[in-house]
Amino acid sequence: MEATSKVVHTATISNNCPICYANDGLEFTFTQQIKDTPLYSKSEKNVNGSLYCHNCNSAVYPVNWTEDIERVNDYHKKLAVPEHQGIKLKPLAYVIIVADLLVLIAIVYFVILR
Repeated sequence: MEATSKVVHTATISNNCPICYANDGLEFTFTQQIKDTPLYSKSEKNVNGSLYCHNCNSAVYPVNWTEDIERVNDYHKKLAVPEHQGIKLKPLAYVIIVADLLVLIAIVYFVILR
């Protein structure tokens, strides 16, 4: 089973970076985990956010955020619409389902109806 991340929303903000104090270059990225197997693909419910400063080329962790950055994060997190959380079947799953149905029909026909 492989887990990948899909970007659901990015936003460049004009707040001051708490590390280098530049007022441009901060970018929020909101991602959603996707579990990928040979039979199905399923999106997780949670959306994770991260803040990166392009001026000092470093990640800004939530412990360093100011109240303004936290408010902007809350706003953009509402804009990050996650993908549907249902299971998406892959072609191999459909082949297995059809093969199982054919075997079940054959059993019913040859054992019960004869």
